[in-house]
Amino acid sequence: MKTLTLEVRSPPDVMADFVQAWESGKAQRGDRIAFATPELLWKVLTAKRWELLKALCGAGPVTMREAARRVDRDVKAVHTDITALLAAGVLNRTKEGRVEFPYEAVKVAFLLQAA
Repeated sequence: MKTLTLEVRSPPDVMADFVQAWESGKAQRGDRIAFATPELLWKVLTAKRWELLKALCGAGPVTMREAARRVDRDVKAVHTDITALLAAGVLNRTKEGRVEFPYEAVKVAFLLQAA
């Protein structure tokens, strides 16, 4: 199953993993998108956008109108959410102009620690 992991990690930690993968020639398994803070993660991944991801998970490429229909929302509002998810790298745009969430699952990972 192809899974996307959304995680909260500091830029130095992400860079350290990149350097390790570069030096070892072995990439981490799975696709990941890292956010610097939990607040940034929640700014990008709002409740409505999460609902949209659930509707697009495993659906293949769809038009904006089809995406709006699947979540029973206004096309303009869905367009705004899709634009934000495209900018964050969560969604892809196909050559035909459709949008796609090319994963079958999403995992959100972050750790809340005492200060």
